[in-house]
Amino acid sequence: MTATANPTTAAPRIGPASAALRLGALFGPSVFGVTAAAVALPEIAAALHAGPAQVAWVLTAHALALGVGTAVFGRLADALGVRAALPIAAVVLVAGAVVCVAAQSLGVLVAGRLVLAAGSGGTAAAGAALLAGVEPAARPRVLAGYGAIMAVFASAATLAGGAVTTWLSWRVTVVLPVLSVAAVPFCLGLALRPGSRRSVDAAGAAALTAAVSAMLVLVQAGTLDLGGPVVAVLAAVLVLAGGALARRVARRPDGFVPHQVIGDPGYRASAVTGAGVFGGLFAAMYLVPQILAGEHGWSVLAIGAALLPGAAVGAALARWAGSLGARGGRLLLAGTALAAAVALAAAATGNSGPWPPVVAASLCLAAFAVSQVVITGDVSARLPVPLRGAGMGLLNLTLFVGGGAGSAVAGALAESLDPSRILAVAALFPLAAAALAATRRTT
Repeated sequence: MTATANPTTAAPRIGPASAALRLGALFGPSVFGVTAAAVALPEIAAALHAGPAQVAWVLTAHALALGVGTAVFGRLADALGVRAALPIAAVVLVAGAVVCVAAQSLGVLVAGRLVLAAGSGGTAAAGAALLAGVEPAARPRVLAGYGAIMAVFASAATLAGGAVTTWLSWRVTVVLPVLSVAAVPFCLGLALRPGSRRSVDAAGAAALTAAVSAMLVLVQAGTLDLGGPVVAVLAAVLVLAGGALARRVARRPDGFVPHQVIGDPGYRASAVTGAGVFGGLFAAMYLVPQILAGEHGWSVLAIGAALLPGAAVGAALARWAGSLGARGGRLLLAGTALAAAVALAAAATGNSGPWPPVVAASLCLAAFAVSQVVITGDVSARLPVPLRGAGMGLLNLTLFVGGGAGSAVAGALAESLDPSRILAVAALFPLAAAALAATRRTT
């Protein structure tokens, strides 16, 4: 790899356990941008006088910018090296946090979340690129440790969101991803190799960003009260940007979307599987706090505490997934995703009390924790050295776009259906992921 370091090349100074801890601390706080912020949605809606569909953009915008940020900074990591790209991402992350803390309207908050998520995506991309650079011999140990650390963040996120919102402010909760900045100095020691100095392909990046953005806005066109002309323009942007991106990939195989990466069927299967898991998680984390707060009168602290045990189970499963082979890991991922889908569908009846939604959201968190380990390990083994940053960045873009689609669909349906009923639709995301993971052949 030209842009990222191999943690084992620094041995014995930096061993697998230390590398896993550093990378987990760099990537982990990005989880807070979704699960912790989701717990605070009822408070945000009340404080900024926003409806359920509008407040969904706190998650949807974050998912979009997080995905784009991982893709752009992943390519920057290849071109400039992680040592150069990581501090830039940290500055963007801090700038977004400042805007969020000062926001007095939902629009400004969403804008701040876009900037914050782009920076968070940058730190995540750097961490993913460094993780992808681990040598095959050390990868199982690093992945096992990384998976456990990521699951700890996932299990603590809901409780942290509830506690911070209750005892401090929802404004602090929505900027918790800024904690990644504390790990930046410790991860620079893992970034030993210089960048390739190849161009980032700004045109390809712009086309991809425009296409993804237009798609997610179109999903919620009805809830945003967009007029016919605006919808037509967005549809045109989606078609034109998508066509431009396809031509760019065909004419420039080494561009922002490398053909060598997306042409791998195994890579595409992993990306789509992860997108299904993330779609279910984002939808659940948008819907369940509203159900528990609105229908059952739970406080944000109670919501966070209730989701903690299930997420802790995910921590154990993630560590186990790190020790399994490729086929065993995919089967574990399929099982947890299927369990999440069944639980979401069961909770959609809406008349069985608060605990079915809690179980459903907890299983979505468990599937997320397992997917982080299984998919990262699978894709890391496939990526050629010069494209690890770009490949991991595009992978995370796909995952977070899947998440954004989940919350966007849930927000779009919120105008006409009760949140409990929408859980049945959310179940389709992890169900598709389970089917793909279970039926995929080892390649």
